[in-house]
Amino acid sequence: MALVPSMLPSLTKVGAEVLIERSAGERAGFADKAYADKGATIVASRAELFAQAEVIVQVRGLGANQDAGHLDIPLLRAGQAVVGFLDPLGSPEFARDLAQKGVTAFAIELMPRVARAQSMDALSSQATISGYKAVLLAAHHLPRVFPLMMTAAGTLSAARVFVLGAGVAGLQAIASARRLGAVVEAYDVRPAVKEQVESVGARFVELPLETAASEDKSGYAVGQDESFYRRQRDVLTRVVTSSDVVITTAAIPGKKSPVLVTREMVEGMQRGSVVVDLAAERGGNCEATRPDEVVEINGVIILGPTNLPATVPNHASQMYAKNVTAFLLHLMKDGRLQLDSDDEITRETMVTRDGHVVHERVK
Repeated sequence: MALVPSMLPSLTKVGAEVLIERSAGERAGFADKAYADKGATIVASRAELFAQAEVIVQVRGLGANQDAGHLDIPLLRAGQAVVGFLDPLGSPEFARDLAQKGVTAFAIELMPRVARAQSMDALSSQATISGYKAVLLAAHHLPRVFPLMMTAAGTLSAARVFVLGAGVAGLQAIASARRLGAVVEAYDVRPAVKEQVESVGARFVELPLETAASEDKSGYAVGQDESFYRRQRDVLTRVVTSSDVVITTAAIPGKKSPVLVTREMVEGMQRGSVVVDLAAERGGNCEATRPDEVVEINGVIILGPTNLPATVPNHASQMYAKNVTAFLLHLMKDGRLQLDSDDEITRETMVTRDGHVVHERVK
């Protein structure tokens, strides 16, 4: 859910009137009455909502919602603003559709990583949930316990977990696996994150590879050439095949996910081992991954979930709503959007305006 009841007073205080589609929040645990009690108007249908609203706030909008996003196109009108995950780098053709409707579209995943925008960083907040849930999925499928246990039947050794990618999701996965008692190792192409990995209790795996150009100015990992990934896979094989659980999180915005775990590596893992691939939506870091399917190879389970935050809808909605509300308050004055193209936050998230795709990377 894109807005939760507790966020409404912040919006109404600055002069905004909030409309909520009937029953929109129920599956996340937010009843219509809770919205009405905070001053929202409950609208009977989606079409009616689009007809009345000047700003549409969504979770997955056109582009990010491949199944149903196109159904909103006839409902949009010129002059409206849309805020949500839109995947404009991965699905730029939908940005063109939004521009043709005359919509001003803001892609929340393009939020710049600057101090002023930390409270608006929905990509990071949702990645936190993905990292946490990835560990729970792995623990559910692994036929052994995570922690070291001294029992009446003897000692049970701790599970070995290897996390590939130490961004927000990876660091949360490390912390969650450590809390469950696993022995955790982690690797990231960016050597600068070693201290962060060690601070949450994992051993950083260092590889003899050149990584000088491994991240951009915002701190995101940068895609490398295939020869780099080939050498990387060669040296990662030993760690992967000796792990009980491998969690991969390496995604490059707008590009296919790099293959870090080959089928050969999977075949070298012990029966009962588990791979959770958080990059499945863009092809996956594991060669054997199939999005939203469970694959088994020689007794090794490969999971490719594409929307783990949706499995924790209540807290995911609370976090996303806080991010979106902070963003709306940044854009609004006297209850209306006041757009300043010289402002970095506005400029970097705005994909379309006045009938054109205006974001340089998307163009």
